Amino acid sequence: MDSNLINTLGLVAGFCTTISIVPQMVKVHRTRQTRDISLGMFGLLAFGVALWTIYGFLINKPPIIIANSVSFVLILYVLIMKLRHG
Repeated sequence: MDSNLINTLGLVAGFCTTISIVPQMVKVHRTRQTRDISLGMFGLLAFGVALWTIYGFLINKPPIIIANSVSFVLILYVLIMKLRHG
C-alpha cells in the first residue's frame, strides 16, 4: 500500500480521535463544571495518550506523534480544570 495513503489514513484517524475531546474541553472551559467528569478515566486516558506519543517518537511516525501530542494537551486541560473545579 502507498505510504502517503497510509500516512493520510493515520492523520485522518488521529484527527477524528483528537477532535472528539474538543466538545468536552469547550464545555468545561465555558461552564467551569467538572462534577460529572471521571478523574480516573481522564487520568488513564492521559497516561495512555502519553504512551502513544512516546511510541510514535520511538517508531518515528508523525501521524501518531501529532495526533497524540494534541490529544494529550486537550486532555491535560480537562484534567487541570477537574482538579481546580472538581
